[in-house]
Amino acid sequence: MDDWRRSTSAPTGKPDISILSDQFLESVKKNPHRNLQLEVLKKLLNDEIRSLSRRNVVQSRRFSEMLEKTLITYQNRSLEAAEVILQLIELAKEMREAPKRGDSLGLTEDEMAFYDALAAHGNVRDIMGDDILSLIAHDLVEAIRSSVAIDWTEKEAVRANMRRKVKRLLRKHGYPPDKAEAAMATVIEQAEVVCKEWAEVA
Repeated sequence: MDDWRRSTSAPTGKPDISILSDQFLESVKKNPHRNLQLEVLKKLLNDEIRSLSRRNVVQSRRFSEMLEKTLITYQNRSLEAAEVILQLIELAKEMREAPKRGDSLGLTEDEMAFYDALAAHGNVRDIMGDDILSLIAHDLVEAIRSSVAIDWTEKEAVRANMRRKVKRLLRKHGYPPDKAEAAMATVIEQAEVVCKEWAEVA
């Protein structure tokens, strides 16, 4: 029980996702206190999603929706607590593995976030393929890094310039025109998030 309480009282900031290790998650399954299990997992997952939202807006939104959907099934009594806990454990494992997705594509975490922003619109990934989307993501990170400023989100001129850069890159790489506007909005949203972080460490 004490281990559970300690796991929810970690310092603020980026949560320690190692808490969601296989060993910890196995202990969750075996713990007889179902309500406590559920609350601890919900808090840990919400904390990680909140942290992820400062790095990858698409993935954080996806995981948030998955978590909400799972909890709604419990609230509606569609699933028992034990079944919900198993689903949350699977979600925790997927979130834990998510940072590794870029390895096979040769992408950094920042580049993977822009890849997700590009791939989140319809069947773009099927149309363009991983290689082209990865190349655009790499170019976007380079272009956006050159525009980092502490007050970047407050300067419309800088934002307008960034939109032009993004639009030019999408056109250059043949991004589907009918999906470009939506992709532009997501990419700019992602850019605002990472620029805040980059500016803080610059």
